[in-house]
Amino acid sequence: MTDLWLISVPLDKTSLNSVEKLKRTIAKTSLASCCKFYIPELKVGILDSLLSVSDDLSKLDTLTERCNQTGPTTSQHKLTVSHHFLLSDHGPNQKTVLSPLKAYLKSLRVDLMSYVTKFQWDKAKYPTALPLSSLADIINKEVSQVEAELKTRAAVYNSVKISLQSLEHKRDGPLQTCSLNDVIRKEDLVDSEYLTTLLVLVSRGSYLQWERTYESLSEFVVPRSSSLTRFSYFLLSFHVTIRKLYEDKEAGVFSVTLFKRAVCEFKAKAQESKFTVREYNFELEEEKQQEMKKLSVHKKEQYGVFVRWLKMNFSEVFVTWIHLKALRVFVESVLRYGLPVSYQALLLQMDRKRSKKLREELSSLFKHLDPTATTTSKTDVNSEIPGICPQEYFSYICFHINTNVLEIS
Repeated sequence: MTDLWLISVPLDKTSLNSVEKLKRTIAKTSLASCCKFYIPELKVGILDSLLSVSDDLSKLDTLTERCNQTGPTTSQHKLTVSHHFLLSDHGPNQKTVLSPLKAYLKSLRVDLMSYVTKFQWDKAKYPTALPLSSLADIINKEVSQVEAELKTRAAVYNSVKISLQSLEHKRDGPLQTCSLNDVIRKEDLVDSEYLTTLLVLVSRGSYLQWERTYESLSEFVVPRSSSLTRFSYFLLSFHVTIRKLYEDKEAGVFSVTLFKRAVCEFKAKAQESKFTVREYNFELEEEKQQEMKKLSVHKKEQYGVFVRWLKMNFSEVFVTWIHLKALRVFVESVLRYGLPVSYQALLLQMDRKRSKKLREELSSLFKHLDPTATTTSKTDVNSEIPGICPQEYFSYICFHINTNVLEIS
């Protein structure tokens, strides 16, 4: 996995010599790649405003990174969700289906990594003549808008998804709730002016009791009307035996025909015998199945809209984030190194496994900037000092660009 560090050092002679040593070292050891990171001249303003902007940018950095992770990790997370979604439709051809998404993510990663290493400030979108606070406001507005829209779109998608899952859960649930329309034909159910068919749940151990007693539960039960069809609950297949019964591993569903005026009496006596009459309406179950089909189609449509939106906005948010990092480097360089503005920004790209060794090299080369700084981090400093995070302080300015959102799982 790749790490990106955006560092800044002053343009004094010692620091410049250290930069040259750094370039020679990493070229010889292949410890990392190093390139200049161009940041234009921006309006400095007064010290008080710089301190305020520094604090605002730190909070905005956290917000933007979160948006990157919950949105377009959404480009991974939601595409991962979509992978699962696609699998349900394409079965054994899943590799063929997933490859375009993987290819998209890989090409996106290459494009965005290239953008960082060849960064150019977008003066049309972020005019350098504006005060730093105004630039921060522009970024804040962009990120907040994307985050709000992300929540709205995610809510719409999840609403459809939850509705569909609820119906699927009932359909695939126990015999008390599962759909039987796949195994019951409409003609199996009597529904005339005087007669009706009820479905009764009987535990597997009570089949014999049911057959012996169901006709006695009401004098208006049609004799020999209870039928049974054996039903394989998990394979959704059935075969006919002498009698018809729908069953799973725990119970069976028997049909019984009786006069409508005896329904209440039959239900009460069935309950006393620990038989459960299941409420069932063929037309209503048919409507639920149709609703599931509509929701399934709607879910696919919402997924497509959502993913297209994510693809478009992921790049935009990431580009905005890199401008924000550049803005932070400028502000912290002025606060740490003073006026006139005199610093050099460098982008370091390395394998994450080698980051510790690189950190030691940087600490050694730039120790003169702050001899009290440790090799890794310094936690006993005031977190309100400009240019440092509460848990991380180095002799040079360093901002980490989290590339996890670009990794392909």
